[in-house]
Amino acid sequence: MAAYAALISVMNIIEQIKLHPHPPISLDQIQIEPLVKNVTFFLDFLECYSQLISSKDTYHLLESRIANATYAVQDIIESHIVDQIHGANIASDKEFYNCLKEVIQEMDFIKKEVMQMKENNMGLFLHKDSSTVDIGPLRSRLTGQNATVGFDDVMEEMMDMLTGRQSTRQIIPIVGMGGIGKTTLARNLYVSRLIVRHFDMLAWATISQEYSMKGILLEILLCIKSQESKETYSAMREDELGLVLHKTLIGRRYLIIMDDMWSIEAWELVKFFFPDNNNGSRIIVTTRLRIVASQLTDSRGIEMSFLDDHHSWNLLCRNVFGEQDCPNLELEEIGKEIAKSCKGLPLSIVVIGGLLAKSARTREYWEYVLENISSIVNLEDNERCLRILNMSYDHLSVHLKPCFLYLGSVFPEDDKIHVSWLIKLWVAEGFLKPKSGKSMELVAEEYLNDLIERNLILVHTRGSTGNIKLCNIHDLLRDLCLRQAQKENFVCVTRLHGIPQIDTHRRVCIHRMDNEEYTPQLMSNSAFQSPSLTRSLIIDFKEVLPYLNTKMLRVLKSNDRALYYGETSSVEAIFRLVNLRYLAFRVDWMSISNHLSSLHLLWNLQTLIVYGAWKTKAPPEIWKMHQLRHIEFIMLDLPDPEMDGRDRNGITVLENLQTLLQLRNFKCGEEVVKRIPNIKKLQVYYENLDDLSCYCLNNLCRLEKLESLGCIFAPEEKPIKIRSYLLQNLNFPNSLKKLSLDRTCLSWEDMSVKIGSLPLLQVLKLYTDAFKGDEWETVEGQFCNLKFLLIEGCGELRCWRTESSHFPCLEQLFLRDLDELEEIPWGIGEIPTLETIVLKYCSDSAVFSAKEILDEQEEYGNVLLAFVAKSKPFGSETDFSSRESGH
Repeated sequence: MAAYAALISVMNIIEQIKLHPHPPISLDQIQIEPLVKNVTFFLDFLECYSQLISSKDTYHLLESRIANATYAVQDIIESHIVDQIHGANIASDKEFYNCLKEVIQEMDFIKKEVMQMKENNMGLFLHKDSSTVDIGPLRSRLTGQNATVGFDDVMEEMMDMLTGRQSTRQIIPIVGMGGIGKTTLARNLYVSRLIVRHFDMLAWATISQEYSMKGILLEILLCIKSQESKETYSAMREDELGLVLHKTLIGRRYLIIMDDMWSIEAWELVKFFFPDNNNGSRIIVTTRLRIVASQLTDSRGIEMSFLDDHHSWNLLCRNVFGEQDCPNLELEEIGKEIAKSCKGLPLSIVVIGGLLAKSARTREYWEYVLENISSIVNLEDNERCLRILNMSYDHLSVHLKPCFLYLGSVFPEDDKIHVSWLIKLWVAEGFLKPKSGKSMELVAEEYLNDLIERNLILVHTRGSTGNIKLCNIHDLLRDLCLRQAQKENFVCVTRLHGIPQIDTHRRVCIHRMDNEEYTPQLMSNSAFQSPSLTRSLIIDFKEVLPYLNTKMLRVLKSNDRALYYGETSSVEAIFRLVNLRYLAFRVDWMSISNHLSSLHLLWNLQTLIVYGAWKTKAPPEIWKMHQLRHIEFIMLDLPDPEMDGRDRNGITVLENLQTLLQLRNFKCGEEVVKRIPNIKKLQVYYENLDDLSCYCLNNLCRLEKLESLGCIFAPEEKPIKIRSYLLQNLNFPNSLKKLSLDRTCLSWEDMSVKIGSLPLLQVLKLYTDAFKGDEWETVEGQFCNLKFLLIEGCGELRCWRTESSHFPCLEQLFLRDLDELEEIPWGIGEIPTLETIVLKYCSDSAVFSAKEILDEQEEYGNVLLAFVAKSKPFGSETDFSSRESGH
């Protein structure tokens, strides 16, 4: 697996040098042709035969030798690049190719051995047949991650305990081993229609083995008071957070779920902030440990039991065949034995189901799986589960293994993983094999969906367009990833106070808990002093870079915590790492514009994310950074391209650039637009505008790949005059799927002309004074694909006239701070796809009209519509939901 990732990375490096308009080194095609042939041979070997070698020891030895040789190639090429750019210890081309030649010879030896083994068979290769061939994505099926197969009685019992007449606050433990379904049961209760309507407030906190009092309180408060920002609460002390929580819960009937608790100390830290209001409040705690449950309460809880054979087979069927039946009796007979061998543990069944669902449905292959599972049935429960999970990992396609191990290793336990970050990291690490006609990001999405379909990764949150925003991984699967990553020396995962010698690790991930203090003495550790071969460094503490000798670094992610204000040496050190592909860091409101003058030296930079930097001006050389894919700043001034004679004859087009956030006073000139033809996500911010004649927002329509656009204006004394001049020629591209506007002060008549006719628009978010005027009337034939509509702070809107056919696909409607709105149009309730109406801080008449719509729909038998209203700030939410819905 490590070898495959290294081989793909080498191929990507060679290709990037070849295609770069100004490469730091040139590669003689004749000299590197043997290298390319060897790499191609080994890739084919690993893709076609890695699962067919009967001797694991033989395979691991081969894989290790291939990986080491490939790492040597990376070191030679990337060291040469560093020396060429910095002009230090420059080796001649002859020395460079001599070093490569030595490694190529080593690869030749390995290649001959592999070919000899294949020719002689030597009992090392199994017969290759279709049973291990991936058959691609299945039809839509239930993944099982929220299934409660076999637990109907437990679900009903928990419902009774939560809604019973016992008025005092109760703690209800759910106990069972890892993977038995504790969190799934709790999650299904949390989103149940009955539970949502019974409690005034619901919140969820994941505790885990490593926790902090502040982290627990923060997670609960963000569930209850979702309108507040995380930054606001993060700045508070623990006692302040506890006081806010206690005041919020006083007098309310609440349900708090504390998931995955390992010690009573976690409860002792926060228990004083949960008042007993004598109104039926409940706290659910999931834990693997009976002793924790007994320490929490004397009353009974729920102890999860294993599934019986019947329910085990039903759960396996659901994950393999979806809603269809098993196609033949032969597979059913074997499948029931497979399910039985999982010993009733849902996680094992779900993961094996994911494996079978992605493989050919043949008797031979299912018997092979059964044979492997049957050999471990006598092990202890936890060990047997890990063996089953390990078998699923062994049978992963080789191209998915690096991505899976990386995801399961570099992110903290129980982390909600941002998919956008994950995909950028996968691309930068070089794990992905290019596919003709597809961007690397699209390939990464396919890999992620494949892992989800195999039930190895869970979808946590979807965005307003249905895209996956957050994902996570079960603790046991993460344990598997950590053990496998350590075994293969793929990732070194460590803690701030336990950093080992890191100079031999290619990827290093250092986590810090909230209660761990950083001290400069930690960085004097000898682990950081020797020259390092580290290619990836993911950290979340301060002031580390000046102490590291990491000139070969490709990935640096430290944006979870800020560099100290004024520590410019840290920023200077960053921009000497010329091989960086992914750079994400945060500073404490300091200007870094001066340091960006050397940005162009990062010849292969793909992702640049800087948070906290103010008054940042990009250098003109940014237009020559051919590999850039994603740029994210709080505020960035982007200069116009320099036009010299060479540029006029052949400009550098940033064909890979997909994300630009957030550009200050973006002029959208012709020379800029034609250099970013493939931009997909753009956010612009306007303030203190002077010469408006140079702004050409009509050029936006030339960005034919643009899918997401955000346009924000700063508050100004005379906003309408300035905006009307600037926006009079505003023209959006037909490719837009998501549009957010803030203080644009457009008229509602502009809606039909500029926005309503956009054919692909799915999400429309209108913030403060995005539109002015007191009447909005929609027309037929527009908003054909709109699914999500938010109107917030358009305070003049009084009358909204529309019909159900004007929003034929609308699913979510959010209205906020509309004091003058008289009523919700009656036709809104008749939209067949509508799932949710949420009103916050709107007029009483608007809330009343929405309630009437809900009542009428219930009379017509439409029980799929949810309605949430909050009539005034700091008031309680009223949920009139008539369906099961999440929060």
